[in-house]
Amino acid sequence: MPSHLNPTPSELAILRALWSLKSATVRQVHEAVTAAGSEVGYTTILKLLQIMTEKGLVLCDDSQRTHVFQPAFAQEQTQRQLVADLLKKAFDNSAQKLVMQALSAKKATKAELRQIRKLIDQMEKEAS
Repeated sequence: MPSHLNPTPSELAILRALWSLKSATVRQVHEAVTAAGSEVGYTTILKLLQIMTEKGLVLCDDSQRTHVFQPAFAQEQTQRQLVADLLKKAFDNSAQKLVMQALSAKKATKAELRQIRKLIDQMEKEAS
């Protein structure tokens, strides 16, 4: 995912719905976004999906009367791009600074800490 395609918060809400649904009509996206707690109108979702299609964030199948949208990039790919952008902009490309701030901003569960340790162990082995 090119860095110039970073989605806005509203676009991320739509992408979360599409990642969950895999592909969906405007109505289905609207229902999913409003069910997640956002009070946004159908026409707003439609307009955002049109913009996101132009930006290359979503793909649109317009072969049928009802258009079907799907994300252009996997959730993990988008998250990696957002983190890389945040690393560059706010943390001087320091993964340590990012992780330290992330762990101090929200208490990690024991399960999350185990996964983090496992990842660190794996990365240390690869670096050797």
